[in-house]
Amino acid sequence: MSPWISLITALTLLLYLVITINVGRARAKYKVKPPQMSGNPDFERVVRVQQNTLEQMVFFLPALWLFSFYVSPLWGAGIGAIWLLGRIAYAWGYYQAAEKRAIGFAISSISSMVLLLGSLVGIILSLVQP
Repeated sequence: MSPWISLITALTLLLYLVITINVGRARAKYKVKPPQMSGNPDFERVVRVQQNTLEQMVFFLPALWLFSFYVSPLWGAGIGAIWLLGRIAYAWGYYQAAEKRAIGFAISSISSMVLLLGSLVGIILSLVQP
């Protein structure tokens, strides 16, 4: 188990915790009581950041660990760090306006795809090489 990949995983979980706390804070600020998930557009953007980040984590974390195992933990951690920066940029932008989320979304999505494709190459190479 790579400490670098473990660090990226822990930082990903920390980011998700902060984003989740932001939803609670937005509920209080915009007076949106559970189980209500809509109302104020500013609140809805905060919720979308949380939901989309969760959706992306389901894809990102296995790809990160597979890449680390079959290709390189150091490269995996580097690409994972880029993913984290992308998610932070996504959240920061989306909190301001929906149109400002695109760059962060692109950075994190491309990072995830690189991890997945790299994982597939690494897995296939390990299958065909003696």
